[in-house]
Amino acid sequence: MAQTTRALLRQYLTQTIAALRDGWRVLVHRGPSQIQFWFIALAIGIAAGLAAVLFRKGITALQSALYQTENVQFLHSSAQLLPWYMILVIPIVGGLVVGIILHVMTDDGRVRSVADVIEGAALTDGRVETKQGIASMVASLITLSSGGSSGREGPVVHMAAVISTWVCARINADGITGRDLLGCAVAAAVSASFNAPIAGALFALEVVLRHFAVHAFAPIVIASVAGTVINRLEYGDVTEFVLNTPGSLQFYVELPAFLLLGLLCGLVALALMQAIFLAEDMGSHVQNWLRLPRWLRPAISGALLGGLAIWFPHIIGVGYETTIRALSGDLLLTSAILFAVIKVVAVAITMGGRMGGGVFSPSLMLGALTGLAFGYVATSLLPDVSGTATLYAFAGMGAVAAAVLGAPISTTLIVFELTGDWQIGLAVMVSVSMSTALASRLVDRSFFLTQLERRGVHLAAGPQAYLLAMLRAGAVMRPLGDARCMSREECEAMIAEGLSIPASATLEAAMPVFDRADVACLPVVIEEEGETEKPVGALYHVDALKAYNRALAATAAEEHS
Repeated sequence: MAQTTRALLRQYLTQTIAALRDGWRVLVHRGPSQIQFWFIALAIGIAAGLAAVLFRKGITALQSALYQTENVQFLHSSAQLLPWYMILVIPIVGGLVVGIILHVMTDDGRVRSVADVIEGAALTDGRVETKQGIASMVASLITLSSGGSSGREGPVVHMAAVISTWVCARINADGITGRDLLGCAVAAAVSASFNAPIAGALFALEVVLRHFAVHAFAPIVIASVAGTVINRLEYGDVTEFVLNTPGSLQFYVELPAFLLLGLLCGLVALALMQAIFLAEDMGSHVQNWLRLPRWLRPAISGALLGGLAIWFPHIIGVGYETTIRALSGDLLLTSAILFAVIKVVAVAITMGGRMGGGVFSPSLMLGALTGLAFGYVATSLLPDVSGTATLYAFAGMGAVAAAVLGAPISTTLIVFELTGDWQIGLAVMVSVSMSTALASRLVDRSFFLTQLERRGVHLAAGPQAYLLAMLRAGAVMRPLGDARCMSREECEAMIAEGLSIPASATLEAAMPVFDRADVACLPVVIEEEGETEKPVGALYHVDALKAYNRALAATAAEEHS
């Protein structure tokens, strides 16, 4: 018995020494590189945080000059004092400048935003377009400063992605490293923009990277904290919204009302998204029908916004003044409903007119107005078992934003951090869960993923849907002359039958051909001058499946590392 015990102790001691040696070897050979990566994440966090703060200060300075106000938080009230023609002219001139910038700096006249960052994370190893991204940042700065009805989170996120792309190019980062650095930049930008470190980190993981891999968590948190520090050094440790009338939840009795509010907010979020898509389609149709130059499209949208702002100045800019009034209960029921409808129209005009900006801040305002209107009705029907209407405004703000972004976790946290009120989290969580559950089934998961789906980029269904689009037939084929490839004569015979695939085509295009033709391989061709199709190899069905399986395995390994 004693000998058995000593043998076990000796075995455990040997295993412990071996584990310590392995740990020391990892520390020596891999530790410095990991520490170096964290320092890079910290540097990116600081850079993205500074960029976000400078972007916000730029908007403040330009808005103050254009609308002659010292406090842009109350831009709505200041705009009411201006002559009507100034309210009309400012967004027109701003739209004209935006149109010229996008016409010169982009190939399609489109502002880059969060959807493009998500696409970069999934399909281009964490890289985004640099030149177009800088143009989009400047265009969005002018849009938000000159009366555009959108938010600043979209431009800030893409601007941060441009920074991480530049760093990735300098260090020749691989796909995993590039995506991690992209997440770091996005987290820092969101944190610095809204003073929300927890939500910033989770936004990068939930919305942009769309996984919660452990290896990405530490550097993203480091960058997020760095961005928050930059914000607080400039603005102090203050919340975005200061609530003077905190609500009180009548606990279980009132929860069914918040379930209903969540469903209503899901429908309101759907209305906002569909209005934007409809405005985009109508704008493109009118532009093509009238043969308007694309640089004129934002100016026309600016004219529509200016005309609307003469009667409803609350649509100008981010709209924080109206959001604060809704959260404080300082609006009538009819005003809340009317302002919500007009805000949807204004956001659709801004986004459909390709003026720039994001959708998060407008969704916060729309949610607060929706929640307040619902709260007035709920508290009047059951006054004895209801809290305050402002509590519903608070929950509605989170519910609409979460449904639009498709991000229930990070949106719930960012609403908490924007207000500093953690006492009514149950109401917010219930509303958010219902709104996202409903809206995600009526669109492709979120506003951003639906945008990509409309462009033919299929990310909503997950890696199994988009990985085939990342693999080219020319990269997977067996070249002619390979012992495992069919002969040139066999290739030419199949080409004559109409069975071939271009070398530049993706496996997403090739796989349906395999299923339809029921063949084991397809000739891969290239087009040359004077020769319609020249065979260069053959794509075998089994090789395509193997390549797809390897891509799936690599994605799963990254997401679970």
